[in-house]
Amino acid sequence: MPDSSRLAPLPIGPAGAPSRPSLRLLLVPALLTVGATVATAQRPWLAGHVAPVVGVMVADALSMLLAVAAWLGAAWLGSRIIDLVVARNARATPMPRLATDLLRALIYGIAVLGILAYVLGQPVTGLLATSGVLIAVLGFALRNMIADIFSGIALNIEHPYRIGDWIELPPGIVGRVDEINWRATRLVALDGTTLTVPNGLAAGSRLINYSQPGSGFRTSVSITLDADIPVPRAKRILLSAVVCCDLIPPEPRPDVIVESVTLNGVAYNVRFWVKDYARLAASRDAVATAILEQLSRAGLEPSYPKQEAARTHRATIPTTPEGLGRELLSHVDLFAAFREDELAELAAGMHLRHVAAGDAVVRQDETGTSLFLVAEGALDVRGNFGGRTILLDHMGPGDVFGEMSLLTGQPRSASVIANTDAMVYELDKEILDPILRRRPELASRLADLMGLRQRRNDAHRRASANPSAAAAPAVADHDLLARLKTFFKL
Repeated sequence: MPDSSRLAPLPIGPAGAPSRPSLRLLLVPALLTVGATVATAQRPWLAGHVAPVVGVMVADALSMLLAVAAWLGAAWLGSRIIDLVVARNARATPMPRLATDLLRALIYGIAVLGILAYVLGQPVTGLLATSGVLIAVLGFALRNMIADIFSGIALNIEHPYRIGDWIELPPGIVGRVDEINWRATRLVALDGTTLTVPNGLAAGSRLINYSQPGSGFRTSVSITLDADIPVPRAKRILLSAVVCCDLIPPEPRPDVIVESVTLNGVAYNVRFWVKDYARLAASRDAVATAILEQLSRAGLEPSYPKQEAARTHRATIPTTPEGLGRELLSHVDLFAAFREDELAELAAGMHLRHVAAGDAVVRQDETGTSLFLVAEGALDVRGNFGGRTILLDHMGPGDVFGEMSLLTGQPRSASVIANTDAMVYELDKEILDPILRRRPELASRLADLMGLRQRRNDAHRRASANPSAAAAPAVADHDLLARLKTFFKL
């Protein structure tokens, strides 16, 4: 089969994308086929006008040559049509090279049989019968290769995987399908190496396709916690961790199940969906990191083997709501200028609230004079802009919202809805007021930090939200200070 039947590389258009192949590629083989066919049909004319000049033998040879050219031209034209169809559908439904090679081989095989039967007048059936012994010998010598070829044909008929799919074959062979040829399937692994798998092995083994049916696949991260942690609380913390991961799609919704109960504690399985296998490692890393971070914020840690006689080091973990609130406040940059006793005073005055999934902690444009600190769970920040409700951000343990209402009495700028069951601390103006009256200099520091947080939050929301959800113009720091002093009557 001549290589000239292959299409040349597609030209690059002005936008950098391959342009659609031109029908002009069919012009030369079409002209050859039509011309040779018409000339062959004029064999009586050639016998009457050319034979007297060059002789009968030369005229017959010329006639046979034109017939051969007509058959080969038709095969060339058919091959070009296949290439044209494949090239025009390369992005939507790429066809494996094995399938196109088989079609070309079939077309040229028919052309050769046609030449033997109708041009040379040879008995094709007899020729096939006499070559049976040779075929049997070659088949025995090349039985493994032939098995791979027929397996490749079966794979192209059944389509258990296509070019671009991520598949796993035993023993632990994982890669993206780059090519399916006559004998083997070529995979590209995550580390960039190329794996060549014989088609016989691929067709005869258990195969996992991570790219079909196309909606992604579910994976999980397992973690064991102490049995004295209530299961609802553990599920709430673990679920909020995966919900707050930007790499994890919100739908299908992640979940947390109890996998087993062991001597070391309760094993939980955090299950979530990944759209592309290439991002599996990054997604699992993000979820595991978020789980450890949120466990730390909640004052918890993974369980340790109970066979240990003693622990050489153990973090001091607050066990009371007030202690946990004090620990969370110490990590809030807004209160960085407060002393230890002042933070303890704020923590003692905070109220711990349980919010069920779907309930609103605050709603946009409503008045309020309190700040909220997320202890457990995940919350969604949603804003209504032009009649459309847009998701602006996710919040998890350690995040703070409502500081503008606490310090200036400004209406809520967005709604905060519980994505999962959540626990939040509420700090009201009445708790902060005595501290500011004792130390008025804290007002200036609070205004500076509040202005910095406002600019950072607005930049984050502009980068992640719909352009129509642009935040309100930021208030200058000196205006924030004036509002704060007026609100607290300092």
